[in-house]
Amino acid sequence: MICVIFSVVRTPLSSVLVQKRRSKSYRQSYRSCISAASHLGYTPGLNTRRLTTSRRAPKSRSVTEKVDPQQLALLLNKEWQLSYVTALHRFRHTQLKSYSRQLSAFIVAEKQQGLAVQVGLESSIKVSFSVVLGMAETEDDAETIFIQIHSRSLFAGQDDPQKVLWSGWLTCVNGDPDYLCSVPKDFVCLPLFCSSGAQWLTSAVKSWFQRTFDCCFGPLEINSVNLQWLAVLWTNCHSECNIQHLKLMWTLPVLPPLEVNYTLHPQDAWLLWRSVRQQEDEEDEENNGGGAGEEGSIGIGEVTRFMKGLKGHFYRHFRMDLSAGRLSQVSTALGTAKHSGKIKISNSSYMITTLMLLTECALHKMPI
Repeated sequence: MICVIFSVVRTPLSSVLVQKRRSKSYRQSYRSCISAASHLGYTPGLNTRRLTTSRRAPKSRSVTEKVDPQQLALLLNKEWQLSYVTALHRFRHTQLKSYSRQLSAFIVAEKQQGLAVQVGLESSIKVSFSVVLGMAETEDDAETIFIQIHSRSLFAGQDDPQKVLWSGWLTCVNGDPDYLCSVPKDFVCLPLFCSSGAQWLTSAVKSWFQRTFDCCFGPLEINSVNLQWLAVLWTNCHSECNIQHLKLMWTLPVLPPLEVNYTLHPQDAWLLWRSVRQQEDEEDEENNGGGAGEEGSIGIGEVTRFMKGLKGHFYRHFRMDLSAGRLSQVSTALGTAKHSGKIKISNSSYMITTLMLLTECALHKMPI
């Protein structure tokens, strides 16, 4: 693997702004979005939910007013591996203490290669389930569940701190209301599963959930189009919160594989994005007879223009066409997202926007 790093700092404004085009030539129809489905990473034919072509522009929100700051701290500044999970049969938020004992016994049994372990037996493994109240955006969203697996040495004192071996959480933030309402009442839908820790513990937790709640897990990658969405949504926040940088990584299909790291000054990324927004507003006024378009929304056409502007800017400087490659990572001060399905959220004020997108990705992977 060859890695090439490019850093563009304070480039001239004239090289950043997108050239204007006629509105009709740049308007994208829903059909054009569907033609790009192979790049979206969604499994064709599994569900009938439409691909999102417009999202609300993110706004700074004080999540700590709704969510316990101590619980929130457990979710931030840690890299999580993403999976999707189907609806949980007969899961009850009121039975978390029982689930803690059952999962603890299951893990100990797995560790002892299948030997039976009585629930409640003292061991070095302890599991805790808890509810993270305040993450739900709608009445249809189930409350987030947070899980931790602790270990204590057999020779440790009673006051010695426990060691966290594994953390994970299941959430649903602004899930598709049509899908959530279609889920039978005996099921709870928490489609986004985030894990951090030893792989064998992740496998054990998933296995216990599958046996207990008749659900299925699957890998959740963040495809190139959704990485582009995150790049735009995070850049849009720069007027309210300094994103510090916009780092993009492309993987080019050559032998050996070539990784291109492209870092932009945040103000240059913001100027490019503002020019795209201004052009969209002008086209909306023209097409609507002087009226403005939908306020506070971002369309897929704007995402495409922004990325095209970045690629064109890169080509003018380095004579390398990034269109032939795949966007594999996006990073700002607000967070980092990787194509492999890893996410790190660094700022609570905009985490709901990120989780809404990831929830949507998880629901699109559902087999029904």
